[in-house]
Amino acid sequence: MRAVVQRVKRAAVRVNEALVGEIGHGLLVFLGVGEEDGESDLAWIVEKTAGLRIFEDEKGKMNLSVEDVGGKILLVSQFTLYGDCRKGKRPSFSSAAPPAKAKDLFDQAVLAVKARGIQVETGIFQADMAVELLNDGPVTLLLDSEKKF
Repeated sequence: MRAVVQRVKRAAVRVNEALVGEIGHGLLVFLGVGEEDGESDLAWIVEKTAGLRIFEDEKGKMNLSVEDVGGKILLVSQFTLYGDCRKGKRPSFSSAAPPAKAKDLFDQAVLAVKARGIQVETGIFQADMAVELLNDGPVTLLLDSEKKF
């Protein structure tokens, strides 16, 4: 499972110009599900994302998590995180999970984050989405449950 995590001042996602998810201070998380991903990958991504100490404390050091600061998470499914661009110029998405599996694990991720007491907003699975954000820092991190990076 892969995630691009961005610390944001605000973020929103629209489908057909209609607002479907919006947060203020928190994290915008693009989540990709791989064909081999399972429960352990899901647990790792949720734990790592919720616990990342990337918000500043009173001394200006990145020492607090989204949970610590009462932030929110905008979770957006993005299969293109499994795009393989090593050969040619057209990405291959063969290692991305099939839609049914990806939706199931994405929905489980939403529930797992909510179970931690973090407010979650989402996009719409498989929709053509427009995502707006005001990156804070900027702080952008890449996560991979297989620890490839």
